[in-house]
Amino acid sequence: MTDLEPLKKEAALRAVQLVQSGNRVGLGTGSTARYAIEEIGRRLKSGELTGIVGVSTSEASEKLAREVGIPTQPLDPRPLDIAIDGADEIAPNLDLIKGLGGALVREKVTEVQARRLIIIADHTKIVGTLGEKAPLPIEILKFGFLSTIERLREFLPGGRLRQPGAHPYETDNGNYIYDAQLPKDFNPVELERRIKGTLGIVDTGFFLGMAERAFVAAPDGVRELTRD
Repeated sequence: MTDLEPLKKEAALRAVQLVQSGNRVGLGTGSTARYAIEEIGRRLKSGELTGIVGVSTSEASEKLAREVGIPTQPLDPRPLDIAIDGADEIAPNLDLIKGLGGALVREKVTEVQARRLIIIADHTKIVGTLGEKAPLPIEILKFGFLSTIERLREFLPGGRLRQPGAHPYETDNGNYIYDAQLPKDFNPVELERRIKGTLGIVDTGFFLGMAERAFVAAPDGVRELTRD
């Protein structure tokens, strides 16, 4: 089996080349985004970049940014010049499923303000259609979560509450995540609209029409994909 960590790092290094001095940068969450944060910190220390301000998409990314020397600010209405993040699935048109790391809402709220959203991933994240490999993470309110799940199961019967141990997984926002199994045939835009119209839903892991490009690393090199 191919070791994916070097591939994740290769993709991250390619994406960080797009960061310019003075940029406000959205800092993604997860094992692949970690390499991008570390590389931005390295470039700041070496003087290759100056004047960078990071806006973190999770408490974990905020902690890492501070450790590697990236100045950070909380999210405010100003646009971000660029955001770099991983994905759990990448469709041919660069629509995404994100959220297996649990930060989908903060990622979306941050990255929707980015002039450029750059996705970094290894080749296993490429799919023909969304839902091919990963479930769709859906963040739901903790209050009344069982009722919310019953409402979801009326049209998404397959899925489960994320519960890695004795208690349900809790997001940085204090909510739970329901990992839904997607049907074979569906329209992502229409399904997202229906899910978000369900009482108790905060948001979904669909990132539709947001990514400008993706750097996808495989054993034979890094491919750069752009949205049509």
